[in-house]
Amino acid sequence: MAVQFFNRSRSYDATRQAVHFWGYDGAMETSFFVTADALRRFQPNLRIAADFLETFDLNLDRIHESAKRVYARGRRGSYNLSAADF
Repeated sequence: MAVQFFNRSRSYDATRQAVHFWGYDGAMETSFFVTADALRRFQPNLRIAADFLETFDLNLDRIHESAKRVYARGRRGSYNLSAADF
């Protein structure tokens, strides 16, 4: 089964400098993180949490497609999407 993204919740994790979101493979919930550097590929001048969240929302389809590719490489506890994944 492939990962699905039913939950539209996301949050900015300042410690990790990434936007956190969740995917589901059946009943299993998995954490995904899009790094600040990856989001800056879409919009270079991001500074505050709201900027990162807005950029995440505007690029949601691309982010989900990248997350599916990263997830398909192998199962882990969580997945980090870096600039190289886009």
